[in-house]
Amino acid sequence: MKQLIIGGARSGKSSLAERLALNANKSVVYIATANAELNDTEMANRIHHHQQRRPKHWACVETTIGLAKQIQIADSPETCILVDCLTLWLSNCLLDSNRQLWPEQKQALIDTLATTKADIIFVGNEVGLGIVPIGEANRRFIDENGFLHQSVASLCDRVIMTAAGLPLVFKGQPLADNIDSETR
Repeated sequence: MKQLIIGGARSGKSSLAERLALNANKSVVYIATANAELNDTEMANRIHHHQQRRPKHWACVETTIGLAKQIQIADSPETCILVDCLTLWLSNCLLDSNRQLWPEQKQALIDTLATTKADIIFVGNEVGLGIVPIGEANRRFIDENGFLHQSVASLCDRVIMTAAGLPLVFKGQPLADNIDSETR
């Protein structure tokens, strides 16, 4: 099963994704996309919180750019891949000095997702619900994030939006009662 979970900051996206991965009853590969080297103390604390919350037996791969490659490496029918998060990965790609990096990285992800045999759960921040921001770079980020979510959602079996810790299934089968009733 391929799933996309979107929502705002601190909406419960990651904890829901982790519960879904646990219930997949497969080996889990957690792909973390945050660039810890470029971030501030607050982001370091967020990363630490995620690390402490994850089960110790999950494999963890940190990647800032080559997401499709890491998915290909982990791909197996016996595996559940959890990617947290698409939005940080997008930021890394857009901020890279290679200005042409983003289109090729996005296409590689879409091509990989279309053939992936593993269960996969993507987490992404929904950032386009507010006003159109000032600044070309800000508008490009919001636009690209929206286009990325649309492309990934089109290939996913289930798409969920979270708000206030509550999941709302937009596409696919409803969540099992034991999944959507838990909060962290």
